[in-house]
Amino acid sequence: MKFSFEQGPIRPPSEAKSLLVRVTRNCPWNKCAFCHTYNGTKFGLRSVKEIKADIQKVKDIADQIREISWKLGQEGVVTHFVIDHIYGSDAFYSDSFRQVAAWLYFGGESVFLQDADSIIVKTENLVEIITFIGEKFPDVKRITSYCRSHTARRKSIEELRMLRDAGLTRIHIGLESGCDPVLKFIKKGVTAADHIEGGQKVVESGISLSEYIIPGLGGDIWSRENALETARVINEINPDYVRMRSLQVRRGTDLYKMMKNGEFKPLGDEDVVREIRLFIENLDGIESRIVSDHILNLLEELGGKLPEDKERLIGIIDRFFAMPEDDRLIYRLGRRKGIYTRLDDLSDRRAYNALKTALEEYRSEGFGNLDRDLYRIMHSYI
Repeated sequence: MKFSFEQGPIRPPSEAKSLLVRVTRNCPWNKCAFCHTYNGTKFGLRSVKEIKADIQKVKDIADQIREISWKLGQEGVVTHFVIDHIYGSDAFYSDSFRQVAAWLYFGGESVFLQDADSIIVKTENLVEIITFIGEKFPDVKRITSYCRSHTARRKSIEELRMLRDAGLTRIHIGLESGCDPVLKFIKKGVTAADHIEGGQKVVESGISLSEYIIPGLGGDIWSRENALETARVINEINPDYVRMRSLQVRRGTDLYKMMKNGEFKPLGDEDVVREIRLFIENLDGIESRIVSDHILNLLEELGGKLPEDKERLIGIIDRFFAMPEDDRLIYRLGRRKGIYTRLDDLSDRRAYNALKTALEEYRSEGFGNLDRDLYRIMHSYI
């Protein structure tokens, strides 16, 4: 279709307002035990020609949307009125058309290069693609991509600087863990040393680096080692962002099979929070920003800049554990139901009393039902 372009299945939560440009298809590794996203798929590189054709389609769509805006008396600006027309009109608009409209509505300033590792593309080709985006959309200020540590390690600093100079502003890396036994167990395909070398290269190149970690990934066997070794690796890298994604074992993954076979025992909510405390406590000498921007994280408010916010972050965790057991259970239930985002939300008496009633019902039935329902709720988010 004239007004349709290819897009992949995922992007980081922080790229919710970004235009998605598919540079590669699927994942070049696709063996991680905790991941199901690319099951049954093969990795492939898209040609520069077809990627640029997609970018041109986005430009054509954007031009048509601005024409619609003029016709609606909005002077070419993509306002809420224009969005309502495009999303609510009886006229047929493709998903691609609507996605571009939403992108323009949110400013049209950020682009995310899909899929799992677009940095694997030959540097000169990726430079051409990024440059073309800048030519078609001069208002774009931010272009980002996923990358594996293995790929970042293989790129030279000069190549990464070429990408930076072309317009690549941030790289997202799924570090997951800095503990070698955990990395081997989850079939990550890299070592802690690979993480460090790849991350340090990105930092030295001047590209902003966002590292993702998974508290709880070591299960009950490696929880302490996972916290300490991941902190050590992050200290060596000093990324701009450390984003936490508490583990939830997904059906259809190798890790789920290992859990069912008794080879892996996941941590409970509170043990994951204890692991996070140990991790933060051992971060030292870095200026990273800690981010807890995911529904799977029990304490979403665990966000701040190091080193100045370190004690405040630890204090939030200590405050949670200082609460009575029932209040901790009520908070867990409220968090998983999407009611709570901060510990201060417990002061909402109406919500608190409703959750307390629900907790008492679970207590009368046995807490096994509570654990079952909390698991089901969390599973629905991923």
